Amino acid sequence: MGSVLSLNNSRIEHHEVSQSDFCKRQRLSSDFCEENSRLIPSLPDEISLQILARLPRINYLKLKLVSQAWKATILSSELFKLRKELGKTEEWLYILTKVQNDKLLWYALDPLSRRWQRLPRMPNFAFEDESRKGLNALRMWNMVGSSIKIADVIRGWLGRKDAFDRMRLCGCAIGAVDGCLYVLGGFSRASTMKCVWRYDPILNVWSEATPMSIGRAYCKTGILNNKLYVVGGVSRSQGRLTPLQSAEVFDPITGVWSQIPSMPFTKAQVLPTAFLADLLKPIATGITSYRGRLFVPQSLYCWPFFVDVGGEVYDPEMNSWVEMPNGMGEGWPARQAGTKLSVTVDGELYALDPASSLDSAIIKVYDYQDDAWKVVAGDVPIRNFTASESPYLLASLRRKLHVVTKDANHNITVLEADILNHLASFPSAPSPLDDAIHEHAEAAAESETDLWKVLGTCSVGSAELVSCQTLCI
Repeated sequence: MGSVLSLNNSRIEHHEVSQSDFCKRQRLSSDFCEENSRLIPSLPDEISLQILARLPRINYLKLKLVSQAWKATILSSELFKLRKELGKTEEWLYILTKVQNDKLLWYALDPLSRRWQRLPRMPNFAFEDESRKGLNALRMWNMVGSSIKIADVIRGWLGRKDAFDRMRLCGCAIGAVDGCLYVLGGFSRASTMKCVWRYDPILNVWSEATPMSIGRAYCKTGILNNKLYVVGGVSRSQGRLTPLQSAEVFDPITGVWSQIPSMPFTKAQVLPTAFLADLLKPIATGITSYRGRLFVPQSLYCWPFFVDVGGEVYDPEMNSWVEMPNGMGEGWPARQAGTKLSVTVDGELYALDPASSLDSAIIKVYDYQDDAWKVVAGDVPIRNFTASESPYLLASLRRKLHVVTKDANHNITVLEADILNHLASFPSAPSPLDDAIHEHAEAAAESETDLWKVLGTCSVGSAELVSCQTLCI
C-alpha cells in the first residue's frame, strides 16, 4: 500500500494547476462541482479514503468544508474504522469547565498538534416534574454542572432547605465509553435528574441517550468491559437529600441500563448508636476501574466533617461487592470534602495528595501487593486554589499521567509526567512499586523539572475546572 500511496501522491502533485487555471475553477458553478462523484479527481474513492484516514484528525475540522462528499466521508464510521485498522487512532483529552451563570463549556486538546477545539454547547431541554407529567415543561436549563459545593449538599441533609432553593444546574457525572462522552444526572434546581446526554466526537454533536432508572446527583462513574457503571450519589425526597446505595450499568451497544447489586456500605451499618446512624450519612466519594474491578472509596458525612470508612469493590464476574483492602481505603488521598480523585495509567493506580496545601502536592501510586500508597513524585507544579471546587484534575493520556490545573494567568495547563521513565533513571529503584522508591524521594525531587512538562495551555478566563475524560477514536 505504501508504494501505491507514493504513486498517488505524485499524481496529486502532477495534477496541480496553475494560478490561471485555479481562477477558472473558482468560477465554476457549485452544481458542476457536486456532479463530480469522486472525492479526489482521477483517484478511486478507495484510495482517497486511504489518504484521508492517514491525515491527523485535527485537520478534519477544515476538510469537512471542501465539499458535501468530503463532509459525508469524514463523518462516516467507515473512515474511523479504517483509521483503527491502520493504527491511526488518536487519543484526545476532553475538559469540562464552568463559567458564570453555571454555563458549561467543553474543550478538547489534541496532544499531537497541541491544538485546542471547543465543543458545541450542550443543548437546552425542558424538565418536567415527575408529579406533573403531561403538563408544559417547568423550566429550560443548560444541562448540569458542578456549581454548588458539596458543603451545600451536606447542609441539605441537616434540613437546610435554603441550600436546596439555591441549587441550580449542579452535581452531574461524566463518563467516556465506546468513543463517546456521557453527561449524567445532576440537579435542576432542587430536583435530581435521570437524563443522560451523549457527545459523538465524529459527528461533533450532542444527543439525548437512554435515561438512568432513577434521578442521581453527585454519582460516580467507572468503565469496565466497555460498559458504563454508575454508583451512589444522592436523590431528593420529602424535602431532604438521601444518599443512594444503588448502582446500575449502561451498555452503549444496546442502549440499555441494567441494575446491579447495591453497595452494602458495610461499615456504615455497624455504627454504635442509632443517633450516629441517623447523623452520619454514607456516600461514595470516588471510583476507579482497576485490575478488572470497580474500587469505590466511601465516607460518612456530618457537616462540616467527614470520616473515611474505607470502601467497597465490585467484581463484575461475581456480580457482588466485597470490602476494600484496609491500606487502600485508609490511605487513599482526598481532594476536598473527602473526594477521592484517582486515575489508572498503564495498569497502575495513581492519586494526587495535596497534603496540607497544594503547594506541597505529591503523586502516590498504590502498591497492590503491600496494600499501601507510596510516593513516586513530589513538588507537583500546581497552584493553591483554596476557593476552587476543582483545583486540579487527573487524566491518563497516551499511557502517561497528566495533571490538569490553572496557572497564574487563568489558563488551563495540562502537565504531563512520564513516571515510569523518571523512576527508571534511578538504578536502585527499577519499579514504581519497589520499596526502594522511598530512599530516592529526595533525588527524584531534584529532577522534577525533567519529570513534568507542559503539554498544552488554553485561556479560559474565570472558568473553573469540573471534570475531564479521554477518548481514543
